[in-house]
Amino acid sequence: MVAELQTDDAGAARAATWARQEGFAYRFDWGPNGLRTLAPVADVVVVIDVLRFTSAVSAGVEQGCTVFPYRWADDGAAAYAAERDAVPAGHRERGEPSLSPTDLLALDAPIRLVLPSPNGSALAFAARDHGATHVLAGALRNATATARLARRLAGPDGVIAVIAAGERWNGATGPIRPAVEDLLGAGAVLAALDPAAAVSRPCCSPEAAAARAAFVAARPRLHEELSASASGRELLARGWDDDVLTAAALDATDHAARLVGEAFVRG
Repeated sequence: MVAELQTDDAGAARAATWARQEGFAYRFDWGPNGLRTLAPVADVVVVIDVLRFTSAVSAGVEQGCTVFPYRWADDGAAAYAAERDAVPAGHRERGEPSLSPTDLLALDAPIRLVLPSPNGSALAFAARDHGATHVLAGALRNATATARLARRLAGPDGVIAVIAAGERWNGATGPIRPAVEDLLGAGAVLAALDPAAAVSRPCCSPEAAAARAAFVAARPRLHEELSASASGRELLARGWDDDVLTAAALDATDHAARLVGEAFVRG
C-alpha cells in the first residue's frame, strides 16, 4: 500500500474515496490538502484556527464587524482592503486592529477589517475555490453556535467537513505543523454536532471522532491546554496570555461567523 501511494499522482490520491471519509456525516482533516479533498463533497466547511484567526473572526462578528479573510500579509493586502473600504489588520503593539481577539472585543464600533494569515485565513479564502457552498469560521468561542448553523445549512442528510488549519514550519509556505489548539477547536465543534456520540447512524468519521475525543478529554482545562501548547507558548512569550484566555473561552458567544460573499458576518 505504501509503495502504491508513493507512485500515485497527488491529484488521484486526493480524489480517492478513502481520502474523503465517505459514509460519514461529519468529517475532519488538516490544512490545504484536507480542504482540497473534502470541500468538493461537503455541504458545509468549518475552518478552525484557534490561535488566532478564527477566534479573531468570532470576536469581530460578535462586535458587528465585517471581516474579510486574505491569504497573508503580502504587499497586496493594503490594496485589497482599500478596494473594499476596509482596514487592513496591523500590529497589536502599535494599537492597530489585528489578529488579537481580545482587542477586537474591545472595539468601540464595528469596522470593516481585512485579516490576513497563512493558515486559517488562507483556507477560508480558498474554500469556495475548492467547491464549498457554505463556509464557517469555527473556534472554541463559538463552537455550539457554529455547529447549530452548520447543521441547519447542511440539512438532515448533509456532510459537514471540519478543517483544522494547523501552523507552519519555516514561514508562511512551509509544511503544516498540526496544532493541538486546532485539534481541540475542531473537536469542540464536532462534539456540539454530535453531543451523544450516536452509534445508531454513522455520524463522525474515525478522524472526526478522534478530534472529538481529544476535546472531551481536555474540556475541563482548555486554558491550561492552550497555554501549554507550542502556539500558546509563542503567544505567552509575547505577553499575550489575554489572547490565549479569550480563545479558550468555550461558547462565549451565540453568534456563528459565516462567509457571505467575500467576508465573514454574523451567521
